[in-house]
Amino acid sequence: MKFKTKLITLVVAFLAAISFALPSQVNAANTDMVDTSNNNGLMTYDNYYDMLVHYGVKAVVQKVSEGTTYVDPTAKYNLASAKQAGLYLNGYHFARYTTVEGARAEARFAVAAAQSAGLPIGAVLATDVEASEQANNSYAANTANNKAFMEVLQAAGYRSTIYTMGSWVGTKMSVDKGWIADYPYNTSRNRYTSHHAWQFRSDQQFAGSYGNFDVSQLYDDFFTANQTPSPSAPVTPAPSQPAKSNAASDSDYAQTGVFKPSTTVNIRTGAGTGYASIGSYVPGESVIYDHVYIRGTYVWARYLSYSGRYHYVALGVNGEESYGSRSSNAQTYSHTYYTVRSGDSFWSIARKYGISMYTLAANNGKSIYSLIYPGESLYIR
Repeated sequence: MKFKTKLITLVVAFLAAISFALPSQVNAANTDMVDTSNNNGLMTYDNYYDMLVHYGVKAVVQKVSEGTTYVDPTAKYNLASAKQAGLYLNGYHFARYTTVEGARAEARFAVAAAQSAGLPIGAVLATDVEASEQANNSYAANTANNKAFMEVLQAAGYRSTIYTMGSWVGTKMSVDKGWIADYPYNTSRNRYTSHHAWQFRSDQQFAGSYGNFDVSQLYDDFFTANQTPSPSAPVTPAPSQPAKSNAASDSDYAQTGVFKPSTTVNIRTGAGTGYASIGSYVPGESVIYDHVYIRGTYVWARYLSYSGRYHYVALGVNGEESYGSRSSNAQTYSHTYYTVRSGDSFWSIARKYGISMYTLAANNGKSIYSLIYPGESLYIR
């Protein structure tokens, strides 16, 4: 009996030693909040909703600005998509300031960018302090600069906190309650439970979303206060008038997906309303795209036609109107069909899809002289 008791004691001690020696598992932390920025491209309702349902993400923090000249071109669209999916909205500004005056100037710029992107007043607008500018600054200067930045944001109605690396807390600046990054995930002492949030990894991937994501565990309601999420399916208001292009906001992303219009959208030879219209897509049809562009205030999808030429359709207005639904699972759509409408011909349908009318007719067991009727479904590929 004494031997058995001693053996059990040794086994328990051995298992305890192993548990301290082995690294903790990533899934020991909650994936409460996800960072998004231009590095992840345009995020759709489906992207965020999938994070919410399958990963437990409840809050998003979107980059809105950097320094005094850069506005993240995805901010408005991504915040609108996250709001539709029912997530709590937050933003962050990547800091470049080295003086109190510079911090205040960046704060005013960040406030303007956040308001333009639709970040609600009362939400968190954090300052991301991790650049070489702060690394070369003194502890006292960084602390004073951060305080000045946050005071401007708070005066504008936003709540603010400091995002920085764990190794900088107490060494490069004073951080009372912040949002702290420390990874790779190793031991439980890196949880930073006395702060608002702990960013525990920077390489999280989500099915259907582009790139790696930073994810955080929340320890209080700081990033979820003052909001009542009201998820809603994407809607399609009537198309607005074309907006003037702003070259500073132009950007593009290598993203694949399927677009299903809920209103008629023109097919154009370029990503802009000034390009020639060569056809249209209507509700009930779909198009597989391989690239997304922001041009002015419009969002465009590019697809390769069967003729080998690129064509473009408008997905909607950046951060506002959506002209249909988007899905990232393009692989599920292996065939394309077209429903004949009144006035269609083999020539007009073939031109729309960039294929030969002879090929189109042959694909459906017809000749170019065969009759086609409204409501008839034609196989495209």
